[in-house]
Amino acid sequence: MTDATRPRRRRSAPEVRAEEIVLAARDLFTEQGIAHTSTKDVAERAGVARGLVYYYFPDKDALVDAVLEGYVAEFVEAVHAWDAAREPGNIDKALVDCVAMFRTHLRSVDPLRDDLQRAEHTGLYNRFLDRAVRAVVECVEATTVEAYAARHQVRIEHVPETFYVLVYGLVGLARNCPEVDDAVLVTIVRQALHLEGARADSE
Repeated sequence: MTDATRPRRRRSAPEVRAEEIVLAARDLFTEQGIAHTSTKDVAERAGVARGLVYYYFPDKDALVDAVLEGYVAEFVEAVHAWDAAREPGNIDKALVDCVAMFRTHLRSVDPLRDDLQRAEHTGLYNRFLDRAVRAVVECVEATTVEAYAARHQVRIEHVPETFYVLVYGLVGLARNCPEVDDAVLVTIVRQALHLEGARADSE
């Protein structure tokens, strides 16, 4: 039985309820900020008792982490979509599309992500960024890198660590210096991964 034909596992009522609480928290964090949202607010928005929120999430930090995990999942989903759309052999286009994907996520208007970058949330933002970068690197390593290695010689050592530094740096550069041209980011990726010798039609 393939993944396409295998019936999906039905989510249990507790899973659905926990998801509803997370969605309520995400909406409130977006509307009024993390610092100004209480567990009581989340319970009221989700239409549940405050004790039920604590049953699934022992404290507010756990609830914030669950919300941010959704952002990480969305980013990884975008990476999967980019990888699935890659044209075998067209490395240049893959790099351009990859940079465009990063730009799209970083430019999207999202009050919650903006709130995360406030000084009082520095630790939380750094933790979120670390989780996001690690998840993206794991995704790329299991898909794109594996496909590339099947056709080319991988010219870098310490592949996961290299991608971690690269992705982390690209996010920081694109966010803090938005005027940097996409072509510059593509060149940085190509140089960092030693792709200079890879021909676009060699796969």
